[in-house]
Amino acid sequence: MSTAPRGIVVGHAGAPARIDVCDVSVSFPLYHGNSRSLKKTVIAAASGRLGQDRSHRVVVQALRDVSFSLVSGDRLGLIGSNGAGKTTLLRTLAGIYEPVVGRVRMQGSINALLDPNLGMNPELTGRENIRLRGLYNGLGSAQLRRLEEDVQAFAELGDFLSLPLRIYSSGMVVRLGFALATAIRPQILLMDEWFLAGDSDFMEKARERLEDMVRGAEILVLSSHQADVVRDWCNRVLWMRDGRVIADGESGEILERYLGHPVPTKEVTGTTRPRNEPPLP
Repeated sequence: MSTAPRGIVVGHAGAPARIDVCDVSVSFPLYHGNSRSLKKTVIAAASGRLGQDRSHRVVVQALRDVSFSLVSGDRLGLIGSNGAGKTTLLRTLAGIYEPVVGRVRMQGSINALLDPNLGMNPELTGRENIRLRGLYNGLGSAQLRRLEEDVQAFAELGDFLSLPLRIYSSGMVVRLGFALATAIRPQILLMDEWFLAGDSDFMEKARERLEDMVRGAEILVLSSHQADVVRDWCNRVLWMRDGRVIADGESGEILERYLGHPVPTKEVTGTTRPRNEPPLP
């Protein structure tokens, strides 16, 4: 087992974490300069998601009238087919996309595990990127040293940490991105399913670290196609289709409706269950 220090915890100033999403809609303008845009237009038209904004541009409605609230202890899974709006919702919660209608209120420190390159500068060294992330999260000098030790021990990049990211292999970037993203423990954790993928050797090492981070977060929002992971890690599920929430409820019930059959049960170890929460049904 790794002897690396546990992640740096930020943002726990006393107020419990909370998320309030009220009547949120997100739209993107469509441009027809390439085949990818044309494909998006056809798909959007077929699903009834085309509209016009105030400038009379054609837009695709990525999210439509989404509302929900989460409090400390909630573990929310987002399910639905590709293009349902799951990743768009995660990015809206993270502040990457701005709603055109509605309101998002986030209370508590946030960490978004959405993209291995998110927030990293390829022209800076690995060590400089670590320091930059720490400063962004308001860490002091002692915490910055702990952060660097933690990431260095987990990523195992050796002398490459002193070299620019642009010369890293894709696997090295993923290792650094994963180590850095999971080193700072937030109150609210937003996670896309790419964090559950990777080569088997890497994921065997990473799973315990990731599960520990999930347990430590007050609120989890997870987008995944893996029904067993959603069942084990989440106590509530939003089923999305064409940018709308079509079902919201207990994880086992909504997953059974979505799949058309119950999720096969398996023995769940204590490492996959959030702290202070009862076993999932």
